[in-house]
Amino acid sequence: MTKLKAIVLNASLKQTKAEEPSHTEGLSREVLEILEKEGVETEIVRLADYHIPYGISEDLGGGDMWPQIFEKVKEADIVLFGTPLWLGEKSSLATVAMERLYGSSGETNDKGQSIFYNKVGGVIITGNEDGAKHAAASVLYGMSHIGFVVPPNVDAYWVGEAGPGPSYLEGEGQNNEFTKKHVEMLAYNTLHFARMLRENPIPAEGNQME
Repeated sequence: MTKLKAIVLNASLKQTKAEEPSHTEGLSREVLEILEKEGVETEIVRLADYHIPYGISEDLGGGDMWPQIFEKVKEADIVLFGTPLWLGEKSSLATVAMERLYGSSGETNDKGQSIFYNKVGGVIITGNEDGAKHAAASVLYGMSHIGFVVPPNVDAYWVGEAGPGPSYLEGEGQNNEFTKKHVEMLAYNTLHFARMLRENPIPAEGNQME
């Protein structure tokens, strides 16, 4: 049996070349470390490094780099959104990525189901303002609506104290017991469900696209 694959779509607004630490990536790596110990192949894609126009289409042309990201999503068993909080919301890049996934939700697997069926979703959030549960609800509903399986307790987040203050990698975020516990639940619950769906995929009856 081939290894399970997990991908994080990191919707930080910071590009890798800026050499600024992505707090969202820092928390994401805590999740991926657990998955890697369990034999899962992992990857983080920082969306800000790619040209991803807004729209509802698989390929918008003109140098659109979304298709190469979408290929990684199709190969993955576990797809995690990582997003910072801005004004209490998920980032604009997270919204664009969700819309682009939605634009491809009409594509089907070999059973005629949405291409996202039998894939497991979760979300990782960082910030130093309120809004983590609101952003998680938005992301996880969006993933469920287009076909991902969303297990229980698959939102891991760090927001610190309200107002300006230390971000995840700058303060006590990495030692926060609540966050560490939710990282563990996110990692293992997505893993358990991915294993179950690999062995027992969702039957096609009643949920084929046509």
